[in-house]
Amino acid sequence: MIPYELIFKKRNGGRLTPDEIRFLVDSYTRGGLPDYQMSAFLMAVYFRGMDKTETAALTQSMMDSGESLDLRGRFKVRTADKHSTGGVGDKVSLPLAPAVAAFGVPVPMMSGRGLGHTGGTLDKLESIPGFRTRLTKEEFLGVLDRVGCAIIGQTDRIAPADKKMYSLRDVTATVDCIPLIAASILSKKLAAGPESLVLDVKTGDGAFMREMADSKRLAVEMLGICREAGREAVAFITDMDQPLGLAVGNALEIRETIDCLSGAGPADLRELVVVFGGEMLRLAGKTKSAADGRKAIAAALSDGRAKRKFAEMVEAQGGDARVIGQSGGLPASKYVEAVKSPRTGTIQKLAARDVGVASLMLGAGRTRSEDVIDPAAGILLAKKVGDRVKKGETLAYLYANDASRLPPARERYLGALKIGAGQPKKRKLIWQILK
Repeated sequence: MIPYELIFKKRNGGRLTPDEIRFLVDSYTRGGLPDYQMSAFLMAVYFRGMDKTETAALTQSMMDSGESLDLRGRFKVRTADKHSTGGVGDKVSLPLAPAVAAFGVPVPMMSGRGLGHTGGTLDKLESIPGFRTRLTKEEFLGVLDRVGCAIIGQTDRIAPADKKMYSLRDVTATVDCIPLIAASILSKKLAAGPESLVLDVKTGDGAFMREMADSKRLAVEMLGICREAGREAVAFITDMDQPLGLAVGNALEIRETIDCLSGAGPADLRELVVVFGGEMLRLAGKTKSAADGRKAIAAALSDGRAKRKFAEMVEAQGGDARVIGQSGGLPASKYVEAVKSPRTGTIQKLAARDVGVASLMLGAGRTRSEDVIDPAAGILLAKKVGDRVKKGETLAYLYANDASRLPPARERYLGALKIGAGQPKKRKLIWQILK
């Protein structure tokens, strides 16, 4: 095959065969295809798109470029996982994985790090002293066998084609292309071996896809890839117009996770854990319906089973599980500032993206992959959209270890707010369910 001919074909709107796509991906991964030709191919895809067969072939080729797990037949029930497209305060995976595993459903979860205004599951877990997110394949399987759930990061051996291709997309303005986004996400996610998958596609101010139409297109694309790969999946389009929960920042979100696992915590976080967990139990064949699954997950959060399973996972991955049963042990900030309301009224808006950026400015995030995160930094919200506030009342608490970070973060946080008269229109937490 000649790369020029394949690029020419796609540029002119042609459909590539799975073998042609595999040839391009394999050649690029091995170094036989230069960056400039892969860049041209990515740009052709950006403008011409891909049909579902092409996108599935691209995903499979990227997944096959490295190491992957096949968990079929390893366990008595079907394995289940969940993926989120990311947001602000989105710590759902942390209580969800142990809640589902508490019912004997293995959850092999491969997660990512935060970049920009969105947080990362791995960074949150690593705020627990000793917690290891980099496990070998054998260690990952061992934790999965013993505990029933494990959360790890992508290794250099998993979907190396995606890593190389994403670096090019980042500098060639081809990141926001739905077939490329879907293939990138699922080439890594499916490599961890889940047999069924719940997809959480965020929409709104703090989401990667801010418009509902784009979020739905991405959800449909990913569902198609899962079907082509023989994995049963359900997609939820959920709100990310304001932060999820009250905590934004790594150790702060671990504390909120422990609250959720103790049968408390914010209602929106608990709702998503219960709904997604119920669907995962159904997909795994553990319950007859999602409704039965939701009741089971709610019970596991209330009676301590999910919390005990989380402690088992933390300990199995090298973390100090004592932080789960006590208030101390997690990183704490030197400085805590209460932000007061400048006026009396009702919170009309709390822009998720600006809150995420404010948390980043405090040290909780990174703008470059090599940046070092302060695990104790972040924001704890006292008020959200629809809440009534009085002038001088506390809106939020800012946490930092560098006092000079507080003023610009405070200004950014206040810029996220709109306080006015009347009750704002209530937004749905779950906008749509796609199967």
